[in-house]
Amino acid sequence: MATFPITKRGAELLKAELHRLKTQDRPNVINAIAEARAQGDLSENADYDAAKDRQAFVEGRIQEIEGKLSIAQVIDPADLKADGRVVFGATVELEDEESGDKVVYQIVGEDEADIKLGRVNISSPIARALIGKSEGDSADVQAPGGVKTYEIIAVSYV
Repeated sequence: MATFPITKRGAELLKAELHRLKTQDRPNVINAIAEARAQGDLSENADYDAAKDRQAFVEGRIQEIEGKLSIAQVIDPADLKADGRVVFGATVELEDEESGDKVVYQIVGEDEADIKLGRVNISSPIARALIGKSEGDSADVQAPGGVKTYEIIAVSYV
């Protein structure tokens, strides 16, 4: 059984979502189904159909999260001893060698990736180009607009 990496923060977020699904969403859906049943004829009851669809979504998401958590390899970036190399969980400050623009990214798992928050998926082109490199190295990243070259300014494990 393969594992997938996730940061400690990402695992906590998944656990919180699972708790919400089980303690809030599931009971709400059960109540909605009961209310729709009380309206009578189920064959043409849009509320009942919508509640059943919502129930299927909630139960599916619960199973998905439980499955992911069961095979997750939780990595706490603060515990990493990577000697300045870029690894999963590392926060990397980059400078675009062409424009001089600076960006900061953390390399995370697919469930916690959010480019607006500076979190890039481990399987993204930029993360793959950075993994294994150290401060001062350059990385060529295949972007939609062509190849971009970034210099690694700093690597931290926060």
